[in-house]
Amino acid sequence: MPSARRLLPVLILLGLCLWPEAAHGLPRIDVSVGGGDAMAPGQITGALKILAALTILSLAPAILMLMTCFTRIIIVLSFVRQSLGVQGMPPNQVMAGLALLLTFFVMAPVGKKIHDTALKPYTEGKLTEAQALEAGTAPLRRFMLDQTRVKDLQLFLELSNTPPPGTPKDVPMVALTPAFVISELTTAFHMGFLIFIPFLLLDFVLASILMSMGMVMLPPALISLPLKIMLFVLVDGWHLVVGSLVRSFLS
Repeated sequence: MPSARRLLPVLILLGLCLWPEAAHGLPRIDVSVGGGDAMAPGQITGALKILAALTILSLAPAILMLMTCFTRIIIVLSFVRQSLGVQGMPPNQVMAGLALLLTFFVMAPVGKKIHDTALKPYTEGKLTEAQALEAGTAPLRRFMLDQTRVKDLQLFLELSNTPPPGTPKDVPMVALTPAFVISELTTAFHMGFLIFIPFLLLDFVLASILMSMGMVMLPPALISLPLKIMLFVLVDGWHLVVGSLVRSFLS
């Protein structure tokens, strides 16, 4: 044991002396992007492109909800469920899935134009990034303008101190997007109100009948719920609602 204790400081000192040589023989780890000059212009441009792509991917749900027909569809479908009085049927997953499928169906022509005029020429090298972005935005801007009320667009143009645009392509997206969302909300609430009217009248009639029969303690919703579902099924309600929704974007 004493010899081991005397050898321990020697071994430590020997290790400290040999550490620079050992570290010199280890492979060098380069953590810079691209393995070269981290401040090279080409590498900075590539990093910015990656950052822009990640930003677009993170904003994809918001773009899908606020710049397509998804907002109007999901609100109208929610009004249908509320007017029927069945709070959990169809489930939220089914409602969102149906709204998403209808959104893809309505936006398919717009997506095809974007693919033909922007994405395909860009992948073939015929357009630059700026040209592809401008060409791809045009069909979406045209769709949003067709569904946006003039008064809503004028509101945001005035708030942003933007002069009235001369052509549709001159309309700034920063003013068009919120105007489009407000117009979609207004249209969706108009359609929801029209959906509520027949079911509300049915509730009034049943409540009057129950009161005239002296059945005050019986909740009218208990009787009206199956009648609402039967009425909705007999008139083929889902067919009418979905058909009206899709036609509202095609008109």
